[in-house]
Amino acid sequence: MPTASATPGAPRSIDDLKELLLFDVKVKVAGIDVDGVLRGKFMSKDKFLGAVASEGFGFCSVIFGWDMHDSVYTRELAISNKENGYCDIMASIDLSTFRRIPWENNVPFFLVSFFDPKTSAPICADPRGLLRKVIDNAAAHDLECISGVEFEYFNFKETPESVAHKGFTRLQPLTPGMHGYSLLRTQLNQEYFHALFDESLKFSIDIEGHHTETGPGVLETALAYTSAMRIADNAILYKFLAKSVGLKHGVLPSFMAKPWGNLPGCSGHVHVSLKDREGRNAFSLSEADRDHGRANAAFEDTRYLSQLGEHFLAGVLDGLPDVMPMLVPTINGYKRLVGGEAFWAPNAVTYGYDSRAASIRIISPPSVPPSATRLEVRVPGADMNPYFALSAIFQLGMRGITKQLKLTTPPISAYQSYPARKEVISLPSSLEDATNAMMRPNSIAREVFGDDFVDHFGATREHEVRLWNAAVTNWEVERYLELA
Repeated sequence: MPTASATPGAPRSIDDLKELLLFDVKVKVAGIDVDGVLRGKFMSKDKFLGAVASEGFGFCSVIFGWDMHDSVYTRELAISNKENGYCDIMASIDLSTFRRIPWENNVPFFLVSFFDPKTSAPICADPRGLLRKVIDNAAAHDLECISGVEFEYFNFKETPESVAHKGFTRLQPLTPGMHGYSLLRTQLNQEYFHALFDESLKFSIDIEGHHTETGPGVLETALAYTSAMRIADNAILYKFLAKSVGLKHGVLPSFMAKPWGNLPGCSGHVHVSLKDREGRNAFSLSEADRDHGRANAAFEDTRYLSQLGEHFLAGVLDGLPDVMPMLVPTINGYKRLVGGEAFWAPNAVTYGYDSRAASIRIISPPSVPPSATRLEVRVPGADMNPYFALSAIFQLGMRGITKQLKLTTPPISAYQSYPARKEVISLPSSLEDATNAMMRPNSIAREVFGDDFVDHFGATREHEVRLWNAAVTNWEVERYLELA
């Protein structure tokens, strides 16, 4: 039985919707741009109902023609540009995403996906549309994509005004010191800490865990395992929730991957598995193999991972270097990976059983029940766009399954035991290198996502690189101003 992706109480028909909105006068809607920024607005109830009854409503395409700070891309792209007048695209309302925003007078809220109004085809760079294609691809093989997401994030006693006034320097952490899993530190700022959890439940975002993480003012929140589209929606909306709740408490949460050079960064770990047509975990072993593991496993670390799961793992490892911008989309995100496992951030194509030093951690028996068998992809930071990250992981995994790829390198323990081994592959160390790898003519990214997406998304990352290369940083001024 498929995992429910609709929110509780989501309407199933226009009549259900009209009854649901009986006492409302307006509705809030939003879509997602390539940077994972929610772009939306209020609509009158009448206009909203009209859009639902038809194909949708027009939405300015410029959200795919500019960056997160609303600057148009240095190289104009096909979706939105001067030549087409930054024309409208079609926004289709997804009724299954219904929520009410509890901190905003319970206004009704829906997510949208974007389509070409001339062809009705999904916009190639629409994050929800891309993930839907990936989910459908798995479904064609009688498999369902299931996932969970963990966010680590710094919190500051600041406001948008105060950080701008300070020039984004000398920010005050919410709490001092390094206190991972601390019960004491949560006694400070209790109202904010509890509101994050409680408002999430009201906003139809289920949380599995919520605690302090090591670092001044750092929290970690693990979102409950569910269908891939639902977890991507939940992840993007949790960021919105945290920032909104923070504003009410004088707190500014940041999902930037590496705010401080001398402290661990903020991860966005992604847990993934597949369900078969009977609803069983396709990564778990058959009953016959569960006691002693799979005899034909490539390595001891994959002994309690199914053959299909091993193919999936091989597919992710094979394509990982070519999709890095989908997992680590910012300049700053690669600073998080510089320290490697010393900062709990893997920077190579590695895997291992229950290894937090590896890029992909195999979570399987004997440490968990067979039904909980999964892979944890530890490369993304908290700044990831969850739709693109999930799309990359599942599409690479499905490529591994369809091609029956085999593991070509041993688990990370082999390198730790014998450091002289040279076959380990490093991941790109900058957004520029990662984008070049993704955009090269025969990349695996082009194979699994097509040229339209790679060309558009890749060009947006090239834009980020150009801005970074033109920037003069505080480090440069401090290092060279006097002595150069």
